[in-house]
Amino acid sequence: MLNPPIQPFKSHSMQISEMPKFKKFFLIFKLFVILLSLLSNHYDLFSQKKTTINLIKAEKMIGRQTPDEELNIFTGAVLFEHDSVLLYCDSAVLRNKANTLDAYNNIRIKINDTLNLYGNLLFYDGNTRLATVIDDVKLVDNDATLFTDKLWFNRNSGIGYYNTNGRIINNENELVSREGYFHTNTKILYFKKNVVLTNPDYRLESDTLVYNTSTEIAYISGPTTIRGKDEFMYAEEGWYETKNGKTMLKTNPYVIDGERYIAGDTIFYEKDIDAGDVFGNVFLKDTIQKLNVQGDYCKYRRGEGYAFVTQKPWATFVEKNDSLWLHADTLRLYFDSIGQADKFTAYNHCKFFKKDIQGKCDSLTYNLNDSTIIMYERPVVWTQDTQITSELIKIFTSHNSIDSMYIFNSAFIISMDETDPNSFNQVKGKNMKAYFTENELYKINVLGNSETIYFVREEDGSLIGINRAFSANMEIFVADRQITDIFYFDKPDATLFPEEEIQPNELRLRDFRWHDAERPKTSEDIFLWDNK
Repeated sequence: MLNPPIQPFKSHSMQISEMPKFKKFFLIFKLFVILLSLLSNHYDLFSQKKTTINLIKAEKMIGRQTPDEELNIFTGAVLFEHDSVLLYCDSAVLRNKANTLDAYNNIRIKINDTLNLYGNLLFYDGNTRLATVIDDVKLVDNDATLFTDKLWFNRNSGIGYYNTNGRIINNENELVSREGYFHTNTKILYFKKNVVLTNPDYRLESDTLVYNTSTEIAYISGPTTIRGKDEFMYAEEGWYETKNGKTMLKTNPYVIDGERYIAGDTIFYEKDIDAGDVFGNVFLKDTIQKLNVQGDYCKYRRGEGYAFVTQKPWATFVEKNDSLWLHADTLRLYFDSIGQADKFTAYNHCKFFKKDIQGKCDSLTYNLNDSTIIMYERPVVWTQDTQITSELIKIFTSHNSIDSMYIFNSAFIISMDETDPNSFNQVKGKNMKAYFTENELYKINVLGNSETIYFVREEDGSLIGINRAFSANMEIFVADRQITDIFYFDKPDATLFPEEEIQPNELRLRDFRWHDAERPKTSEDIFLWDNK
């Protein structure tokens, strides 16, 4: 009943709905313990025959008779037997009619070959088979040793109970609590109040805990923390394998691993390989990079140097006044040799939104060390009234703003004319380098097969004409989102046409496409995708 579910590090086939209902389990276990205790108090009603406590040996005996009882007092290496159990002590008082025994000093109850109970004061009832042991109490079996000041032990159920603080040693694990039950037949312990489990790797603190001494697995129910050298975990349901550090956490769980905070509906974490799997409402936060990643599944592999989030994931690059929101089918974070995040990638259907810049591409790489962004496969970037397209775009940022942009292969920049929204200033070339200040375009270097169309206007906005130009290379200057100067290099060919002398099809350079319908207008639009 208490075996843990299959580890997701080996197989992800287990469904969340199949996980144990821990809260129900704890309630059933506690009721089971109480029921056994109640039944044991009435053991004589169910047993076919009452057996008497038998003396095996003693160095001295004194007999006393009272109107109600026949007392025998034994001293010196005393040994009794009752229902195959041996009871050792220095001295004892046996009440023959009541079939009870009071024993003193150096008490040992040999329950079976692997289970022994020690103390300095014993009250034992031969009819109910209930033992109360006091002072320097030890309950020892092959797997664990229990230390406490007072223990009630029920031989019928095999359950020991204490409520005056107890300590359990199980291999490298030490457990302490205010109150506890030790089920010696099933090797299961139930702890309540101020529970602490410590081993060389972790310290677990809880108010309620079930522990299996054979498997060395702890089952938690209620607010619980687990602290390691580099990790901190919290949950209100789950289990923890002390042998290997494998953990399952449910109900408000989270893990702090160095500079990262990881939360979700269910977390599986394995310390030895520094890995985890998170299911449902994933939240991954990197405090150094000020990056939040959310989704419905996370594969976290710090030991292997990466983490990825899928199932409608999105990321937020947090800035003081204006954060950047990004979505793709898969988001991946890479870690360097010391475990710090140094690269972020987004694969398939990537879109991002920031108030002053938006983008769309098939995939994207963000180098977190030098703040360089590379957009792959039909990338589009929008900034103010400007659209930038090519086969690949490389963006250099500084202080959360665009510094410059390399635009490779079929580079095309389109800006909406400030006076006529149906007119567009256009720059086209093989490659370009664009320069920005405060996220506004101010200079463009066009390298190879340069073409331009721009609308020349008076200061009052009236149209002078349309300039069409061709050259090997160009340098273009922009102010207030309008072209102010163009310098042509290598055989330029430029013509300024009056509006009435140019045909409508000549107002667009070849491959002109205005992608405004695909542009995310809000952070929610990053989840919308158009295959145009």
